[in-house]
Amino acid sequence: MTLSELKCLLEERGIHPNRKLGQCFLVDDNVSRWIADRIDPGSGDLVVEVGPGAGALTRHLAGAVRKLILVEKDAKLAAFQKECYRGREENVEVIHGDAVDYDIRPLFSAGPIKMIGNLPYSVGNEILRNFLSPPTPVELAVVMVQREVAQRICAREGSKEFGILSLMIQERWRPSLIKTVGPQLFYPRPEVDSSVLLLESRPAGELAPHSPQVFESVVRRGFSQRRKQLRKNLGADPERWEEIARELGLSPGVRAEEIGLEQWVALSNLLEPHPAGKHAQREDEVFDVVDEADEVIAQSTRGEVHSQGLRHRAVHVLVFNPEGEVYLQKRSLLKDTHGGKWDSSSSGHLDAGEDYETAAIRELEEELLIEAAEPIERLGKVPAGPGTDNEFVEIYRAISRGKGIRVHGNEIDCGAFFPLSVVDNWIAARPEDFATGFLTIFEAVRDQLSS
Repeated sequence: MTLSELKCLLEERGIHPNRKLGQCFLVDDNVSRWIADRIDPGSGDLVVEVGPGAGALTRHLAGAVRKLILVEKDAKLAAFQKECYRGREENVEVIHGDAVDYDIRPLFSAGPIKMIGNLPYSVGNEILRNFLSPPTPVELAVVMVQREVAQRICAREGSKEFGILSLMIQERWRPSLIKTVGPQLFYPRPEVDSSVLLLESRPAGELAPHSPQVFESVVRRGFSQRRKQLRKNLGADPERWEEIARELGLSPGVRAEEIGLEQWVALSNLLEPHPAGKHAQREDEVFDVVDEADEVIAQSTRGEVHSQGLRHRAVHVLVFNPEGEVYLQKRSLLKDTHGGKWDSSSSGHLDAGEDYETAAIRELEEELLIEAAEPIERLGKVPAGPGTDNEFVEIYRAISRGKGIRVHGNEIDCGAFFPLSVVDNWIAARPEDFATGFLTIFEAVRDQLSS
């Protein structure tokens, strides 16, 4: 679409671009095609485009991917896009809505997805936070943002641009500034340059296991006053800080912008240790071995139980929020079984001599650092077999007090609350995403969960 064609379209539709909201339309078709190509669109892909506007990027993606979802806040532009793709709704879905609030959770059932968009300057950061904060089904993103924002996202320690935004994105993503676009390629012309960012998911294991919630808290406190020494921003005890600085190879007077991502991760682990951060699971942990009636007949180590397929005991706890959504965790890749798979809110083996309910309460506290708002409810029990990795499993329901769940990478990669209907659709579409034990216990108690 040429500039004159775009102006005619906007005039016909009664659309008046709002520059304060960052509503600037890309009018160079060569640049649009180049940006669209950066996500390597394939026939099996599901792509979400944020802010399609008049369709500069859209026309290069529609038909090239399995499905294209367009999220457009402007009602008149959303109506225009619906007209353009009438009769092709199976492949191009137009959603009139705000990308800041768009619920990405139903997209997990589509498998890994890609994101693209010319993001409004005014809310670009909020959109990135919504789509890229873990857990997310997005595995690759190509977005155009204000150049200054792109530089902050890609910044490294020691630069004036390095800060909270840099670390919050880089914890999970590898960002690259791949192109800068001048104001002359937009209508209306913005007052600053724009930059195209490529964001690739950071491979698991690149950073030391840590609590993402603690990491964020420490980073935000550390940068609360940039000119102050880090120790003062964190309120750390001077003697303890001397030990931490020495362990991390830092000067005691270091400032927040002077230390890199890996050191921030290590710092978060030292300042606020999580129970699960003391060690990864140990092969020498001792479990009760049971017979077909769930009676204890011996004791063996974790390693022996799993390698020999011995019957043993476990608990699964399903934690709900006040909205009736269930918390699911993505298992750490360090786990000896089903690493990287989705699982119950909290689960684990019974220690030797431990009873089921005690184990359930312990797992809630150790894995999620939460207490139930009321006594946990026993939902049922499933027998040991292939669907439970030869575990007898008692299943419990708990209601969260509302206190934020805090996890650690030794046990849990990430997690979120999901509506039960979303979980149902996800399981139906992609059962391979889940641990077999979860599939078994969820099916066993699913009817009770809606009551």
